[in-house]
Amino acid sequence: MSILKPISVRLDDKGRLTLPRSVREALHAQPGDVFFLQPEEDGVRIVRTENPFDALAKEAIREDDVGETIALDDILKREGISIDE
Repeated sequence: MSILKPISVRLDDKGRLTLPRSVREALHAQPGDVFFLQPEEDGVRIVRTENPFDALAKEAIREDDVGETIALDDILKREGISIDE
């Protein structure tokens, strides 16, 4: 994504900034997305990231879809762990 010109935004009375539509569209940003703010010498860098729990869930679903998952019973047996009392 490349935004060629600076875009100004105004801090509201609650300390919030609104990302303009053009920026949200360029980033494919959706409500609930997570952003990191990195203070820099002359401002702040805003970077969109993925919630780590969402990333883990997506990976677990992918593994299940392609048959890469292991049943809990198989893991316990492999590790020699018994949960029977």
